[in-house]
Amino acid sequence: MHYPKAYIDFLLYFHTDRDYFECHEVLEEHWKTTPRKEGDHYWVALIQLAVGLYHERRGNRLGAKRMLSSSLRIIKNDPVALKMLGLDTPQLMQMINERLIQMEQSEPFSDMDLPIQDPQLLQDCQTACEEKQLVWCAPSMLNREELVHKHSRRDRSDVIAERALQLRKRRDTKQTPPEEC
Repeated sequence: MHYPKAYIDFLLYFHTDRDYFECHEVLEEHWKTTPRKEGDHYWVALIQLAVGLYHERRGNRLGAKRMLSSSLRIIKNDPVALKMLGLDTPQLMQMINERLIQMEQSEPFSDMDLPIQDPQLLQDCQTACEEKQLVWCAPSMLNREELVHKHSRRDRSDVIAERALQLRKRRDTKQTPPEEC
């Protein structure tokens, strides 16, 4: 089976440097730029899973629980979709449920490895790791502030500038008096 490059990138970020924020970024970009199809909400489930782990690792358990619960709901509503992405869906649902219980018991953060059941997908990911000199299933670097708090440490000046431009455009449109007949 052929998988989208963004999905392979997601899996590499997820299992190598555990950059869950970047997982979210690459998969969200893919999801937003591909034509919508019925049942393609599985991308959202994976995005929310990564965001949930990002929040949990940062100590935001409430945000983590919300994201993981939402991801689980999506997966439960269409368990076949993630199977098409080479994942063992029942095992993933069990892992998310266990993670939610662990958070309730205030257990410390631990990494999650997605249950990849497609041997070719796993081999492709491991080959990509070797080519990029990455380590598959490496542990989270909890002392790397730029990784753990990436959303607040990244340069967002281009996003802020674009938002300001759009706001000015909306204000200018509202202030322009209507033409008289």
